[in-house]
Amino acid sequence: MQKKKEIKILSNNNPIGIFDSGFGGLTVMSAINKVLPSENLIYFGDTAHVPYGTKSQNAILKFSKEIVSFLIKNRVKLIVVACNTASALALPVLEKSLKVPIIGVIAPGARAAIDASKNFRIGIIGTEGTIGSKSYPKAINKLAKAKIYQQACPLLVPLVEEGWIDEEITDRTVKKYIKPLLAKKIDTLVLGCTHYPLLRKTLERNLDKNIILVDSAISTALEVKRILDKKSLLASKNGKKYLKFYVSDNPEKFKKIGRRFFSKNITTIKKIDLVG
Repeated sequence: MQKKKEIKILSNNNPIGIFDSGFGGLTVMSAINKVLPSENLIYFGDTAHVPYGTKSQNAILKFSKEIVSFLIKNRVKLIVVACNTASALALPVLEKSLKVPIIGVIAPGARAAIDASKNFRIGIIGTEGTIGSKSYPKAINKLAKAKIYQQACPLLVPLVEEGWIDEEITDRTVKKYIKPLLAKKIDTLVLGCTHYPLLRKTLERNLDKNIILVDSAISTALEVKRILDKKSLLASKNGKKYLKFYVSDNPEKFKKIGRRFFSKNITTIKKIDLVG
């Protein structure tokens, strides 16, 4: 009986569920939408609790479990934890209890960093939660021996969400954060937060030209494709595709800010009150 139920839930045209604490995960959703244009996608932004980067592991795990429960009720066939902090602190617990595949952004980003690096001196920038978890060094060292240097950048997320992408204060903040990493002669810099791709130009302006930036969004999208293909769960090209957006608070703000992160216009957003 249970087996039949799982087969019914994991059908080809069921959606992929994606969640983040707020807006940043939309860069991952955008990448998945480009790599897998036939897939139905559901996004949940936990805007009532953003940001996750400064919260405790217990809080992040609680929020993540509530969101995953909502996504499962919407019969998703795969879940993407499109948040580096939740990938670091909640994913190891979540993947033990779920029957559907679930992946984060850290493992794909780690593989991309190893593939990109020539001297295996890799820098990581991220939120305090992601950096404190040491998840990227652990994931990278599982694949290859490397020198890894981390830098927490707590001011970058609010600067991005404020829309101050090209402001002098942002340029100066980026420069201050990456200075210790440049001193370590890194040749690869991992963007360990889904907000940071919006700062690519600012980062490139302040980095040595030989340093490669690694954005885990594309790597995550390719991993989603690999898993669905392996399980014969890729969506058919027939039928009407949909993109759905849910938030836990302030849908109008999400619509306004979200357009900076997502490659398409966000039209309809529903507010959902999580229970827990």
